[in-house]
Amino acid sequence: MSLGGRNRLSILDKPLSKGKGEVSLSCFALLFSEVVQYCQNKSTTLPDLQNRLHELGRRVGVKLIDLYFVRERNGKRETKLLNILLYVKSTFWKALFGKEADKLEHSNDDENTYYLMEKEPVVNRFISIPRDKSSLNCAVFIAGIIEAVLVGTGFPAKVTAHWHKGTTYMIKFEESVVGRDSQTDER
Repeated sequence: MSLGGRNRLSILDKPLSKGKGEVSLSCFALLFSEVVQYCQNKSTTLPDLQNRLHELGRRVGVKLIDLYFVRERNGKRETKLLNILLYVKSTFWKALFGKEADKLEHSNDDENTYYLMEKEPVVNRFISIPRDKSSLNCAVFIAGIIEAVLVGTGFPAKVTAHWHKGTTYMIKFEESVVGRDSQTDER
């Protein structure tokens, strides 16, 4: 019911694109370092720590699907594999980090695998890694976000983060996704 005949939009109904949606980098760095410390205190091994960060990223990614696909795109979703990857690389990445991801490549060996590359992920910028955990890549958090977005939009995949040319996110889609995409190309 509206007061005075005007329709009032709640904050949840307003689009995100209006106004500055930036967060202070120092604030983000502090918050993320606390997240890493929390996960580290709950973990006994390095793979357990990375799994916890990945799972937290997945939880964030599920929420971002609602924000960026439902609210900003009016529920319109991508149906082509390459289109969703380009959306993640450009528009989605820019909304999260203020710039596009550096590179998107298709694997020469496996048609189900793509690589999204970023030279210096913001989550690794202010994290100092102890020598006993030198293989830790906090970008597994971002890998979890990417995985949740892809799975939630109908492109089931497993996303992992690796140290290669900065950080490389290896996106391995299920066979059904590639099969569905090739069938739609034939039409």
